[in-house]
Amino acid sequence: MATIRKLRGRWQAAVRRKGMKPRAKSFDTKAEAERWARELEAEVDRFGRAPDTRPAENITLGALLTRYRDEVSPTKRGAQQEIERIDVLVRHDVCHRTLAGLSSADIASYRDERIKAVAPSTVVRELAIISHAVEVAQREWGYHLPFNPVKRIRRPTIANARNRRLESNEEQRLLDACDTGRTPCLKSLLIVAIETGMRRGELLSLAWTDIDLQARVAHLEITKNGSSRDVPLSMRATEAFQALYHKMAGPNDRPFPLTEGALEQAWIRLKARAGVQGLRFHDLRHEAISRLFEKNLNVVEVSTISGHKEMRMLSRYTHLRAVDLLARIG
Repeated sequence: MATIRKLRGRWQAAVRRKGMKPRAKSFDTKAEAERWARELEAEVDRFGRAPDTRPAENITLGALLTRYRDEVSPTKRGAQQEIERIDVLVRHDVCHRTLAGLSSADIASYRDERIKAVAPSTVVRELAIISHAVEVAQREWGYHLPFNPVKRIRRPTIANARNRRLESNEEQRLLDACDTGRTPCLKSLLIVAIETGMRRGELLSLAWTDIDLQARVAHLEITKNGSSRDVPLSMRATEAFQALYHKMAGPNDRPFPLTEGALEQAWIRLKARAGVQGLRFHDLRHEAISRLFEKNLNVVEVSTISGHKEMRMLSRYTHLRAVDLLARIG
């Protein structure tokens, strides 16, 4: 039977079993101490020996995240963004905790502190990184932990769904403003974005070899959800590509040879010239998907074009205008 006692302001659990070295560990709460003791005793009963927790007791969360950043993050599509997030994470006080001593209370405290400084979506992404790093440590790197502390806390609620669509003559104003800018491919980029609903990264990663203008299909080999897909091109999108091909195909192997940063700056300047406010480039994806539904495509057809795997996520991008539905309801 485990012994639970309060020692120097913390709760210490001690487990003694015949045939094994006595084990003791301290926690912030009595409940956590009791849970650790129960789980340790259960493992001893199941396997006949206590797991080796020394590796987890000798590494901090910061050291674990650093290894995760160097070995796991580079294999992901969003590697650079994740590496930058981890560089911020490892400077936080919670990263001085050992992996074995990391509790749900520690993670909850981190969550509550961060939510005061950054958006809920940022906190959720940071917690996801910590959680996955702990899982990799458990499954692949030989660190024994009875549970993942991140999975025992509430995640912040993200309420950032947008319903911004192009209004009045905003689309034409943006397209006209492209003619006075210094980014020659921007007009075609906007048209293709509005016609296909492709994500910014998908558009910028396109190569001319991915586009079959005769078949009117663009092939996306790598997408956000990890699956390739073929996107049908409307006549308007096809014509935009054709016009761009005659202008830029020679010196460039990509129709849109821009970095994400360059596109962001071009987009800001374009909105200023067009007098358009409150519109994000990603809102063009909302616009495109809503228009697909207004053309009477069903959910399966739209998801095939947009690349959504979850219908719940697809609904967040879909904002139909009530006035446009009048003709359909009679």
